[in-house]
Amino acid sequence: MNRWLASVRNLEEVSSLLAEGPDIIDLKEPKEGALGALSSETICQAVALIGGRCPTSATIGDLPMEPAPICHAVEQIAATGVNYVKIGLFPDDRVPDCLIALQPLAVQGISLVGVMFADKRPDFSWISLMEKVGFTGAMLDTAAKDGHNLLSHLSLAELSGFVQTARSGGLVSGLAGSLSFEDIPKLLPLGADYLGFRSALCCAGQRQSSLDPKAIALLKRALNRR
Repeated sequence: MNRWLASVRNLEEVSSLLAEGPDIIDLKEPKEGALGALSSETICQAVALIGGRCPTSATIGDLPMEPAPICHAVEQIAATGVNYVKIGLFPDDRVPDCLIALQPLAVQGISLVGVMFADKRPDFSWISLMEKVGFTGAMLDTAAKDGHNLLSHLSLAELSGFVQTARSGGLVSGLAGSLSFEDIPKLLPLGADYLGFRSALCCAGQRQSSLDPKAIALLKRALNRR
């Protein structure tokens, strides 16, 4: 596998990261929540700067599970030219309604990635519905950025089950959530398509601080050992 996603928050970070060869550059604002959104203007500029050198994704923000606003936000982010639009699926009885409402956008060719949260008792049955409505991928992340990471909330067996369920549905899978270098040897054997990082790439491991070139080098070395 050895594919990694790096989350960035501005054009300066995009520029510094391009030479490091991430498999996906993910555009979001850590100060605005788990999946805080950047402005459409910044995303457009980032996509132009990246110039197709790697795929891009962007988040729509931590929105309530209301179909109309979510669909509107997805259309706005998709219009920036990113390859994938990430949608946070927070525990709510309306999640299935939101997924079904997004089907016409998937049919139009927008690549949708549903993000579930390990610390919010994720419902893996949503993966089947994501498959049916035409989503491209499913990810696990953490909603609270409080020092507890993905492995604090779900066991390796549960994470493996998530990956296998996504794969059986033809979805790309990703694991994220304050992952550290030490987590890499544990997670790689699960076979997820991507591992996502933000905190581990930043100065002092703080997701709201700037990227740290030394940390990025350590991450690449940890992945390449596999």
